[in-house]
Amino acid sequence: MLKNNPQSHDKKENAEKAIIGSSSDRKRDPSTDRSSAIRSVALWVSASVTFGIALGLKEGVDKASEYFAGYLLEQSLSVDNLFVFVLIFKYFNVPVQYQNRVLSYGIAGAVVFRAIMILLGTATLQRFEAVNLLLASILLFSSYKLFSSEEEETDLSDNFIVKTCQKFIPVTAYYDGDRFFTIQEGVRKATPLLLTVAVIELSDIAFAIDSIPAVFGVTRDPFIVFTSNLFAITGLRSLYLIISGSMSDLEYLQPAIGVVLGFIATKMILDFFGYHISTEVSLGVVATSLGAGVLLSLLKRSD
Repeated sequence: MLKNNPQSHDKKENAEKAIIGSSSDRKRDPSTDRSSAIRSVALWVSASVTFGIALGLKEGVDKASEYFAGYLLEQSLSVDNLFVFVLIFKYFNVPVQYQNRVLSYGIAGAVVFRAIMILLGTATLQRFEAVNLLLASILLFSSYKLFSSEEEETDLSDNFIVKTCQKFIPVTAYYDGDRFFTIQEGVRKATPLLLTVAVIELSDIAFAIDSIPAVFGVTRDPFIVFTSNLFAITGLRSLYLIISGSMSDLEYLQPAIGVVLGFIATKMILDFFGYHISTEVSLGVVATSLGAGVLLSLLKRSD
């Protein structure tokens, strides 16, 4: 009856949400999901470390140091970007049971887009060495933004990416299960779930403008740049489930990332003028800065 009566749309929507919510409560145990996510993150971290060790045994310590520096850098930037994902899910009121699917598509798209950007970046740097200065300026600006006193954007209604996607993707006002498309009044339309995926994909491209130049500041090897990106973002879905509710506790992570981006930018500028900073020093600065940021955040939380 609800399906055939066009005046009962709100009731239909509420009924669907109630059914989805009740079935989700029966099937999902938050503690079980969290335990599974922790195991998944541990597996991906172990795989990343194993890959780095194997790379060191095959290619030498320098290549392994470049990989671990790039991996730590990408992982920290990915954690920082999770805050934006939390805002996007809240803005579009994405039901919890659908968030994993959105993240899965987002991660798959991120791997493809980053591979393309890495190939283009490698070709550009090989032809135009001065591009290093442009990338360094991008990192310096990003570092400045992380240290500035401006508050994070929590209202996405005026966000450029959100407004652009809403303009070009006609969507329904309600979710239809986990579908990306549905039929409304005989017309095929996208659901808010597809719009959410589009916003996350475009947001990741914006994130990559910071992260990929940062890794190029550590290494010029496109294989290491790609693999450090790959291992950092593949475990992002499980990591989101673990820390999405406590993002505000990592208060000193952003300043730590700002220090790292500023250091990488300085390194790129010095490299351009012939003053080289070793990969081991870079790895030490990245690991120390990020570790200090996380440790200080945890200490303040315990107080």
